[in-house]
Amino acid sequence: MTRLILAVTIIISAFPLYYMIVIASRTNTEATDMPPPFLPGGKLGENIQRVLSNPDAHYLTGLTNSLIIACTVTVSVVVISTFAGFAFARLNFKGGKVLLLLVLLTMMVPLQQMGIVPLYRLMVSLEWVGSIKAVILPYLLNGFGVFLMTQYTQQAVPNELVEAARVDGASTLRIWWNVVLPAVRPGMAVLGINTFMLIWNDFMWPLIVLTPDNPTVQVAINSLNAKYGTDYVLIFSGTLMSILPLIVVFIAFGRQIIGGLMEGAVKA
Repeated sequence: MTRLILAVTIIISAFPLYYMIVIASRTNTEATDMPPPFLPGGKLGENIQRVLSNPDAHYLTGLTNSLIIACTVTVSVVVISTFAGFAFARLNFKGGKVLLLLVLLTMMVPLQQMGIVPLYRLMVSLEWVGSIKAVILPYLLNGFGVFLMTQYTQQAVPNELVEAARVDGASTLRIWWNVVLPAVRPGMAVLGINTFMLIWNDFMWPLIVLTPDNPTVQVAINSLNAKYGTDYVLIFSGTLMSILPLIVVFIAFGRQIIGGLMEGAVKA
């Protein structure tokens, strides 16, 4: 029974991706037929070429920009959050609880809604409008990431282990590198996946701060819309290509999560 439920769940979850492939490999006439097609056609390569050659979308530029932005922000958030999580969880310093509370308060402020005007004015002052730096800067630090890694470090890294490393003469940086990082690797993987997906799928801020000829991939997909109608095949083809990096990242980080959990189970 359990296997049947899992099989049904997998089929339901995978069907939207499969149907995206079906539509992306058809013509617009076939895509709007009734009943709709449920088998892939033979136009996938042609449709992908149409996406890449679309003069309004600048799709390859958007794909490159999104990769640069998402990778840069993910690395920054994971590294800074791991540092901060270790500091808040295992280092006793004056004002630590107050600083952690301030970090948690930042999670209550909707950046996209309340901070978009001052952020845009800041980018104008820095003369970064139209540059991917304007998309990267606001996301380099994440309050949720700091909170997540603080909680994970408290559970995964016993205080006795840190004290033992200090007795052995290890510096704070050495403790972070040799003791904390191996223990919190699954948490870093979860944070990395979450951050990469969040930044990759961001639409509003890149739409506002970037120019039409220098978009992110989500803005480029939006530009695939025809002026006097909706080209579903073109949009589905662009969307299909845009999720491939997400699948690669999920597979790579997913192995880290599973590996970390298995390592913890063996130690236990």
